[in-house]
Amino acid sequence: MFEEFEEFEVWMCRIMERFDMLERKVSGKEKSRPRINGELLYDNQDLCFMMNISKRALQCYRSSKQLNFKRIDQKTYYLESDVQQFIRDCLKKPEDKNVNVEIES
Repeated sequence: MFEEFEEFEVWMCRIMERFDMLERKVSGKEKSRPRINGELLYDNQDLCFMMNISKRALQCYRSSKQLNFKRIDQKTYYLESDVQQFIRDCLKKPEDKNVNVEIES
């Protein structure tokens, strides 16, 4: 189980690296990127690229209310803080549940 968590952690680090890469790419274009109260907004294409997931997977995260989103002019956007929270939630360790098993002889 520990190895699976390490793999997951590596995967999430890759996502954060993609966030950094995207940020560097758009750093010269910051003025043209949409923002709400100074917070950067990502669209579906941004997140699919950064997280290496399909649009359908992204829609499932929205539908299950795991990922918050905003609709502006019939386009879907995600606040940077909501995306970061979503990633943190995915990194949480599953809680250990103590299960008592009795074996009858």
